[in-house]
Amino acid sequence: MQLADFPVGAIHRFLYPPDIPVLLARGRLPGRTLVVTAGVHGDEYEGMRAIYDLFETLNADELRGNVLAVPVLHVAAYAAGTRCSPLDGANLARVFPGKADGSPTEILAWHFEREILPLADAYIDLHSAGISFAMPALVGYDASDEASFALAESFGARVLWGHPVIAPGRTVSAAKARRIPWIYTEMRGAGRVHPHDLAFLQRGLRNALRYLGIVEGELERVPVDHHLYGDGNVDASITTSNRGFLITALSPLDSVEQGQFLGRLVDLTGNLVEAFHAPVSGVIALVHARPLVDSGEPLFLITQRKI
Repeated sequence: MQLADFPVGAIHRFLYPPDIPVLLARGRLPGRTLVVTAGVHGDEYEGMRAIYDLFETLNADELRGNVLAVPVLHVAAYAAGTRCSPLDGANLARVFPGKADGSPTEILAWHFEREILPLADAYIDLHSAGISFAMPALVGYDASDEASFALAESFGARVLWGHPVIAPGRTVSAAKARRIPWIYTEMRGAGRVHPHDLAFLQRGLRNALRYLGIVEGELERVPVDHHLYGDGNVDASITTSNRGFLITALSPLDSVEQGQFLGRLVDLTGNLVEAFHAPVSGVIALVHARPLVDSGEPLFLITQRKI
């Protein structure tokens, strides 16, 4: 894809192979390009809505640069309402940079990583906790990259999460490999678009556009209440090999001491199947909020506080 192929001062909406929905606002004046994605997981709706709302407000004649957004990157998962693909069972956030001759999910990652992502001067990936999990509204950033941290600060989040290590396979690890400053967001999830989360994303996206100089205006500053630091890899969460009903004792952003009781899994008659305790001290970043738990699912993710 070449931005020069699209007229300036206009909004363009189209499908890019292999059926990636693209919204492109081509500013009349030259400037930087912000790429925004949502729907990497098919059950995370807040970012999708925020992108649709943003493009209802953009005036391409007034933009200095471009805004390129993919409201639903993983269309197959979105159609099924699932985190992973119904076509091959793959998690799109684990297969980057993809393969040209791979599975459907790997092919999707390959096209996005080579055709759309390189257009970015900055990249924002909008996530949420989806149907099964609960997380606080936050912005994650690359703790080793000052540009990533500056973009995160500009967004306006009460919770920041710096990651010293970026696990492979992510959209953001693909951006890092291309030296593109990136951030991502998380929302509370539950398969709904909560008004507070939508307002957070709307404010944050406008702040990012102001920070990059794509639109004019002052940043709407928000104090940081929680600054987390550590691995954000959900695959490193506390899990179970059992199936049952999860009863949790803690919520996201609760502090926890090593050995503290986190929750219990019970069977159909309420008998204890398994109890969970914190392996380390820290702060709860993710909880499996849907009570029904299957074997291997993440239950609790603990990280550390920077401040």
